[in-house]
Amino acid sequence: MKKGRPWKIGAAALMLATLLPSGMGNAAAALTEVPYAMDSSNQAGWWTPLETYGTGLEYAYMAYNAPGSAESTHKVYIARRDGNGEWSNIPVMNGSSVAEYSDDLGHNQPSIARDGSGRFHVFASMHHEAWHYFRSDTVGGAPQNHSADMPTPSTFKGTYPVLTTAPNGDVYLLIRSGEDAAGYRSGQLFRWDNAASTWSKVAVIGSSLNKSFYPDDLVFDANGDLHILFEWSAFAASPLRHELSYVKYSPSTGSFYKADGSTVSLPLTPGTADIIQPLATTEAYVQTGSDPGGPGVQSAKLAVDSSGNPVVAYRYREEGSTTFSVKYASFGVDGWNLQTVYNASETKAAIDITWAGSVPRVYYAKSSGTDRAFMAAPTGGGWSQTSIAPGKPIERLSVERNDNGIDILYLVDVTNRKLYYGRN
Repeated sequence: MKKGRPWKIGAAALMLATLLPSGMGNAAAALTEVPYAMDSSNQAGWWTPLETYGTGLEYAYMAYNAPGSAESTHKVYIARRDGNGEWSNIPVMNGSSVAEYSDDLGHNQPSIARDGSGRFHVFASMHHEAWHYFRSDTVGGAPQNHSADMPTPSTFKGTYPVLTTAPNGDVYLLIRSGEDAAGYRSGQLFRWDNAASTWSKVAVIGSSLNKSFYPDDLVFDANGDLHILFEWSAFAASPLRHELSYVKYSPSTGSFYKADGSTVSLPLTPGTADIIQPLATTEAYVQTGSDPGGPGVQSAKLAVDSSGNPVVAYRYREEGSTTFSVKYASFGVDGWNLQTVYNASETKAAIDITWAGSVPRVYYAKSSGTDRAFMAAPTGGGWSQTSIAPGKPIERLSVERNDNGIDILYLVDVTNRKLYYGRN
């Protein structure tokens, strides 16, 4: 199949799973294999590669790494599923060619948002690099390189771009920047003004000497407030992070708040941030290129409940453990309440969360076993675990609850180089 044009394929021939029973009385998700080749580099824990739009004839947009011209490279595409289940493949264009970059697991993956005018915004393959920013010039059109539109000095270098769309159609971007000469890497928030079609920098969210900021997630609530989730590591980088943190931003007032409603000043530091997961007694910041062992955070995602309060799913390795537990945090009158969702075996750096009516749904992936991708929900003081992709070795995932109240799934089978669309 050729690249660079929207080939369309009917969904009926591609349905791979119907509703299947599980031991918990729930059902596996309905999965469809995305009909385009996926590159093995299409795997990350921090990214936001999934976007949905509309009610009724809803659309889903799945940004992904496709095979490049060599095994060590990839090209960037958006798999588009329309409301009739028809697929088209939209290239992300760098001039007259499809954007192509070197593979870099955990860093060079795409994040996407769709603004209120229907234009795609894609940030791709940024590992301490200058902007790789692409935007549609027409509604639903192939994104073109618009890196020069970003309001930063030419020396800017960024990593881990995560995106979300505001209720008014603006797009917000959280990214880590690299001020290495100053001894830190900060977290910066940017806004796409959809009416004016311009980007601006909102604020430096977090910055601390000898620390690096790790973006996790951005989520708007019904009031138009932006909930922000992030982690810290020793400068310049480490695969093990610490002191999972939260802040809420009110665009209408320009103020930032902790979960208890108290205002905070920016930039935040580990000492001033709203800490969800405090340091354990033996937990320490260690600058290293490989996992140093010991307690720490790795991967986290955010949702808001029906009252607009934050709920968080994350992976945390407890003191004395060699595996990462799946954890859940909610905020109440006594502060952050932490629960263990799953800790029976090792998990991958893949996690997400949605709010389904009156309860959270936590999604995660095990490191081994016949069934890898699971959804957990609270039941009678514990958590039920439901396999959502039986028999498929899912290693990475992303989930978004659409406007119809259905969880749309982005599931990655790295072993077989397949991408799945799901509904749960």
